[in-house]
Amino acid sequence: MVTLTLLDPQALIPPQRWCFENEPIIRIGRSPDNHIVLNSTLVSRYHVELRQTDATDLESPWEMVNQGRNGTFLNGILVTQGLLLDGALLQLAQGGPTLKFQVQTTIVQSYQLPVAGCPHLGNPPDNLFCLHCGQPLRVERQIRQYQILRALGQGGMGTTYLAWDAANASTAQTAPQQLGRSPLRVLKEMNADMATVAKAQELFEREARILQTLQHPGIPQFFDYFVEDGKKYLVMEMIQGQDLEKRIYQQGPVKLKLALEWMVQACQVLDYMHRQHPPVIHRDIKPANLMVRHRNQQIVVLDFGAVKEFGTPLGTRIGAEGYSAPEQEQGQPVTQSDLYAIAPTLVFLVTGETPYKFYRKRGAEYRFRPEGIPTITPRLQAVLERVTHPQVGDRYRTAQELAQALASCL
Repeated sequence: MVTLTLLDPQALIPPQRWCFENEPIIRIGRSPDNHIVLNSTLVSRYHVELRQTDATDLESPWEMVNQGRNGTFLNGILVTQGLLLDGALLQLAQGGPTLKFQVQTTIVQSYQLPVAGCPHLGNPPDNLFCLHCGQPLRVERQIRQYQILRALGQGGMGTTYLAWDAANASTAQTAPQQLGRSPLRVLKEMNADMATVAKAQELFEREARILQTLQHPGIPQFFDYFVEDGKKYLVMEMIQGQDLEKRIYQQGPVKLKLALEWMVQACQVLDYMHRQHPPVIHRDIKPANLMVRHRNQQIVVLDFGAVKEFGTPLGTRIGAEGYSAPEQEQGQPVTQSDLYAIAPTLVFLVTGETPYKFYRKRGAEYRFRPEGIPTITPRLQAVLERVTHPQVGDRYRTAQELAQALASCL
């Protein structure tokens, strides 16, 4: 049985509860034909869908899929899709209503089993790690030496997890050179239903192969790639930080100077990628894939699931609408396609508004023209219009050239 409780942050009114015993799908939104109707202007007509991963098995785990315009936060993290564990908190839009998810099934409860070997008492119930020894307190399962702590998110091709590298943790205790290196990892598991899709396998394997060749502080470090029980796994560095999309949704637009500094840093990472032999094209630059690392406030480029090497045959259309260059939407990306996305990303950072608002039809083409923004100077306006020109030859040639143009606007 699933119970959803509408929480009141001030605890001024009794909580509302909905119980579902045999519903494999639960729809939540503003429209009256949802299972749960929430009358809030922040909630979309059909905002989020909760469903069991196996509709034929009432004991199978639950997942959430965002469908709302303003996004859904799972335990404080903006996600499009993710695994729901018992006690998870779902917030519909930033500042919107919050629901507590509770389920009575043996499978979800099995995720809460404590890790054997940590004898310390007195840890808060929601802690992932022991306050005394730093070891994980709870694991969902173990894959080789990686202890899965919780799901971070799920996309079309894979599910990402927060994992603890037990082998690395043991080494850090005995090898002085390993001290200070975190055993936390991001483990990406290829979805089971993608295992038989040739294109999905190709993209997953390409991501692992290319990440293994890249070494830059603005790119997550590659650790491992392996196949276990017929499933493919990719292990990367866990970046402690906040992606730019979530930051803007939570804290609002930033000053132009900071936005320019971040975009210059992103260009420096792209310059490194584009100077590889052959050049590496990211193909999915957008605010959600750019993270500010807490440690040094530097930009890190995330999610290399769409990465490709320039010159390899690939006609697949990949990229976020509003951020993708025309040639990329036609399945023919070039290095300048990554640079195109810098302009709508910067405008999103300083306005908090979707890039769609700033496209204008000029003749037979749609052009990105961020007009009427007080902080955008004429000089910066010219830079943004040049980097998003429909014709590749009329844009900046390299990421370094674009970085210099943006820096001149500081």
